Amino acid sequence: MKYKRILLKLSGGGLSGKTGFGFDKDAINHITKEVIKARNIGVEIAIMVGGGNIFRGKTAQQWNLDRVEADNIGMMATVVNSLLLRGALCSQSTNEVRVMSAISMDSVCEPYIRLRAINHLTKGYIVIFAGGIGQPFLTTDYPSVQRALEINADVVLMAKNGAAGVYNKDPNIYQDAKRYKAITYEEAINKNLEIIDQAGFILARDFNLSLHVFDFQTENSVKDICEGKDVGTYISNNTPIEWY
Repeated sequence: MKYKRILLKLSGGGLSGKTGFGFDKDAINHITKEVIKARNIGVEIAIMVGGGNIFRGKTAQQWNLDRVEADNIGMMATVVNSLLLRGALCSQSTNEVRVMSAISMDSVCEPYIRLRAINHLTKGYIVIFAGGIGQPFLTTDYPSVQRALEINADVVLMAKNGAAGVYNKDPNIYQDAKRYKAITYEEAINKNLEIIDQAGFILARDFNLSLHVFDFQTENSVKDICEGKDVGTYISNNTPIEWY
């Protein structure tokens, strides 16, 4: 197995399916099935989920909300998504699932404590990180990388909806766009490729944490990546550039 411990980054939109807002039962069932498949082959799984299906930045702009206030609402949205995801995972498997929040919410989830999170993962529990890292001015991209480093994850799996990986240019505009199988951080920076938020991207590069960008809608994608199969785009400091 290529990866023993992973952090899976899910967008809030992944829970809303085609509607783009709220919750979609089929989309959530797909998430739980893919996570359970990977857990069943022994992968230790942490998850960071966004909150865009409940509250987005453009909503804050429309209402002229203060940025800090808006980000606090967004972090609360990730807690809601994390609790829902825990419920869905528990309803479809016998795996122990823990939600750990960077925001104190002791009546519904555990506080985030690094060593406790590592202990949960070692026991085989699925751990869902809620509330980002509890700070405004960040999307969930940066907290995903930070939490992955803190728990000694082997890789961050960046789940995209409808994007099969990283391209040299926008495939929705250019018919000759080519998809990378593997790419270095340096190449991605030089090409100004928008993969994840810059702060998270630089943190991953500086600490040599690999990223894997893939289309989450593809069946068995998480399991296949953990087993070393070619799915999506692999990003690291020292990998040769490869194309599909």
